[in-house]
Amino acid sequence: MIDFRSDTVTKPTDAMRKAMAQAEVGDDVYGDDPTVNRLQDMAAERFGFDSALFVSSGTQANLLALMSHCERGDEYLCGQQAHNYKFEGGGAAVLGSIQPQPLNNQADGSILLADIEAAIKPDDVHFAHTRLLSIENTIGGKVLPQQYLADAQALAFNRGLKIHLDGARVANAAVAQNVQISEITQYFDSVSICLSKGLAAPIGSILLGDERLINKAVRWRKMLGGGMRQAGIIAAAAELAITDQVERLAEDHDNASLLAQHLMAMPEFSVDVSQVQTNMVFAELDKRFDVNHLSLLLSQQGILISATYSLRFVTHKDISRQDVLTFVDVLKKCLPQVTVQ
Repeated sequence: MIDFRSDTVTKPTDAMRKAMAQAEVGDDVYGDDPTVNRLQDMAAERFGFDSALFVSSGTQANLLALMSHCERGDEYLCGQQAHNYKFEGGGAAVLGSIQPQPLNNQADGSILLADIEAAIKPDDVHFAHTRLLSIENTIGGKVLPQQYLADAQALAFNRGLKIHLDGARVANAAVAQNVQISEITQYFDSVSICLSKGLAAPIGSILLGDERLINKAVRWRKMLGGGMRQAGIIAAAAELAITDQVERLAEDHDNASLLAQHLMAMPEFSVDVSQVQTNMVFAELDKRFDVNHLSLLLSQQGILISATYSLRFVTHKDISRQDVLTFVDVLKKCLPQVTVQ
């Protein structure tokens, strides 16, 4: 199966499966799982933070960060396309009583600093307290420049805000810029990193912050039912995600670029190749073609896509260069069969 739906579909490596089978475990709620503790210590040191917390998902990591930075009735600023606003079930509002203030994302994924500045509420009883700025990198596969992150950090500091990074795919951003992940995370008070997308762990994310924030996050995690017991079994795979899978992401980026070039050459698709910066290709399919029928025909050939006219193809470790070429060949054969009458 060639699965372009997301990099969340990656399978753990053989080394991960072996490490999981042999992992030394304890009870993580008691804090005595040695494999989890080693992962957390390694992540904190590697990415430049005092502390780290291993959690079950990126959604939980983001929610814990928001709830640890903000109190009930506080507000956080984010982009309209931010995952922790648009795609995570409204958890901050429902579970944290935290008000999101979404702002327009620009074409490059950034939020204008002037828009951020204008959205910060005055200290007045009519308004929620603006406490936090949340930024996502990568966002829609696009990489935010380092200077932008530095400027956003300075704005947050000068206005008394904390700044959080939804770094679900921050490893992709680092590889695309040929920098260490820590060179991106240095600009933030807290960072969430997903280990089960392109980095191929079967489950898990890391939340990074100072000791005070992580201690609060531990309490919220327990309250939300996120405390795990013999979690060293999955932490063993998560550790290999960090140590073994980051540099390999360059292959995914190359494969995405290859796919974009082929799609751009096909009159049925519209693709902006300049926006293909990491492992995501966005393509518009001409409305003369039935995308649902196309998806069905492709699935019959062992290829999975998300069936929308604004198609997103995501490359990952389980898609090779040959898989991309095979997909293009099958796609060309299927398109004449899905013309809308």
